[in-house]
Amino acid sequence: MARIVGIDLPRNKRIEIALTYIYGIGNSLSKRILITTNINPNTRVIDLTEDEVNRLRQVIEKEYKVEGDLKKEVFMNIKRLVEIGSYRGTRHRRNLPVRGQRTKTNARTHKGSKRAVGIKKKSKV
Repeated sequence: MARIVGIDLPRNKRIEIALTYIYGIGNSLSKRILITTNINPNTRVIDLTEDEVNRLRQVIEKEYKVEGDLKKEVFMNIKRLVEIGSYRGTRHRRNLPVRGQRTKTNARTHKGSKRAVGIKKKSKV
């Protein structure tokens, strides 16, 4: 089982896809890493040799920010925006969309479920 940067890669997937399970590595970065390490992208994780796993581990740890370091950096960037009181920071603080999407309709994913507005039915007297 290949364990890179604290993540167990799925054994039966191609290494090109399995690397994307690491936070911060997508398809294009995965392909670039495999080219620099001279590993066939079609190789299954279970078929990797120990030498290939070590090469992958060294390249990822040395050249790229992934997992905890990347998450911490993103969190600190958001925290900085909130502290300086920028527009984007206030949007983060209020749990609203940050990148200019409309909010009159939609934005439910970010805003959460609808809150009931105080509507009362008239009593029949």
